[in-house]
Amino acid sequence: MKTAAQQTPIKVDRSAQQSTMKAVVREIYGPPEVLKLTELPKPTPKDHEVRVKIHATTVTSGDCRVRSLKVPAGFGLMIRLAMGVVRPRQTVLGSEFAGEVEAVGKNVTQFRVGDRVFGMDGFGMGAHAEYKCLPENGALALIPPNLSYEEAAALPFGGTTALDFLRRGGLKAGDKVLVNGASGAVGVAAMQLARHMGAEVSAVCSGRTPSWCARWARCG
Repeated sequence: MKTAAQQTPIKVDRSAQQSTMKAVVREIYGPPEVLKLTELPKPTPKDHEVRVKIHATTVTSGDCRVRSLKVPAGFGLMIRLAMGVVRPRQTVLGSEFAGEVEAVGKNVTQFRVGDRVFGMDGFGMGAHAEYKCLPENGALALIPPNLSYEEAAALPFGGTTALDFLRRGGLKAGDKVLVNGASGAVGVAAMQLARHMGAEVSAVCSGRTPSWCARWARCG
């Protein structure tokens, strides 16, 4: 006669049990060849943190500059002081991501295990890995139902940059805005956010760029 345990197999969450994760790291500054895939300890969320199982991430212009230290004149020393003078302090790049909340700290109230989320961690980086921990009150939000992980992961870098500068400029309904370079991550976001805020938007982009950027500017 079979016991209840034999009749109903117990499902084990292997991802929660594993103690390591895959990550892309760089231990020196340089070209893309300095990157390598390796195993790192899987992070444990603190009391007010969530651990996200990352399904999608991006490689932004910021990632490339921080990796190579090829930055505009005058910013080299500043970046080294912030990121590491001789070698990078944070070895895992990646500032924006989308994924699923896999674990939460004991004091977390805004998110639950299983939530689909997206966000970014700025200079904290670390998104080029299987898992990442960050505070629940950080730049983290639920993914709208109509967005995929890939679509959500591409939003924070350009969106937060554009929103910051539009707010600094005091943009209000009725203002006229010219977006120069309207086909990049920041430009596309700036067009949509400015329209959302009630501004009249004109967009300029390279002739190599398809005309869809102009159509975004005209959308209501």
